[in-house]
Amino acid sequence: MAGGRAGLAHLRGPRLLNETTKLAPSELKSALARESQALGFDCIGVTGPDATGEAAKHFQRFLDTGGHGDMDWLAVNPERRMDPRVLWPGVRSIVMLGVNYGPSDDPLTLLEQRTRGAISAYAQGDDYHDVIKKRLKALARWLAAMTGDEVKVFVDTAAVMEKPLAQAAGIGWQGKHTNLVSREFGSWLFLGAIYTASELPRDEADIDRCGSCTACQDICPTAAFPAPYKLDARRCISYLTIENKGPIPHEFRKAIGNRIYGCDDCLAVCPWNKFAQEGREAKLAARAELRAPSLAELVRLDDATFRALFAKSPVKRIGRDRFVRNVLIAIGNSGDTALASEAVRLLGDASPLVRGAAVWACSQLLARDAFAALAAASNNEANQLVREEWQIASNAA
Repeated sequence: MAGGRAGLAHLRGPRLLNETTKLAPSELKSALARESQALGFDCIGVTGPDATGEAAKHFQRFLDTGGHGDMDWLAVNPERRMDPRVLWPGVRSIVMLGVNYGPSDDPLTLLEQRTRGAISAYAQGDDYHDVIKKRLKALARWLAAMTGDEVKVFVDTAAVMEKPLAQAAGIGWQGKHTNLVSREFGSWLFLGAIYTASELPRDEADIDRCGSCTACQDICPTAAFPAPYKLDARRCISYLTIENKGPIPHEFRKAIGNRIYGCDDCLAVCPWNKFAQEGREAKLAARAELRAPSLAELVRLDDATFRALFAKSPVKRIGRDRFVRNVLIAIGNSGDTALASEAVRLLGDASPLVRGAAVWACSQLLARDAFAALAAASNNEANQLVREEWQIASNAA
């Protein structure tokens, strides 16, 4: 999932709802599970703050090798991720929760529609941070009121290793694609965490059920998995189209295809998805206009129309310029010469990031003579990166 850098929500139970109704730990845990289901969570498990184990060492190696790319926030105070007690010394139990967002259609089928944009399934509805955090806070308030103990909630917004903790809590296991896999929900779970000062009975950790399967590694268009359970984010299409603020590296542009925000390939191909179900939360369901949007329409978005289209969507956070950059790469891969005029138009865009991507799209769709004429007229380009795009494209023509 896309990581945030925000802080944490902090709640305290001022008193028990009723001192005479204080429950035993096992009864409290059962009541917590019922309350979570009533609030719309699909699964729940409990683990302890000492559960990260080997995952902490793997995370440190990931940082040491630079696999996080430009996601510098991952390397800030890494010890807070590796040990929940560093983040909050008062934590005694960690409640992990999941919300199913299983798509109604196979995301891989859209990749064949080259003039349509493929947006990752998690980003086709409302921002999951907003949807889930409200429920987490409600559940945390209930728990704080029942116990009188302090709690904190997290939804991909602080230094929390959600996936290893979810495995330790029995919700699923971290697959070879480094994402969580569930026997019941496949690869389609949003995760949230409640840290509590209460002692709750722990669940048994789930076991790795990937076996000899390598489907998620084999399908990756950019070979982002150097080995099972290891991801090089710098090669991941989700990173390249979302976190990456600069031009898409040339070596990955063809492989990106029509993916304009994120990539679901390694998730969608997982065999465990045969047990998955379509998500039941309406706010997380795909909006009709984001299921298979037209590249011809998306490339015409200005800042205002971009913000309007992606209101409440996680797509909004990358901004119009990076999004149109992605759309232009998809247009260059579309093979549809009718879209060339849109790329030509954006050679004059105010954003150097957009102009550079437009150069590449033109080089892919225009005849050699037509592209050479445009290149000859580009002498007034002031931005060095865009000038380099013209030079590289001209040399390749």
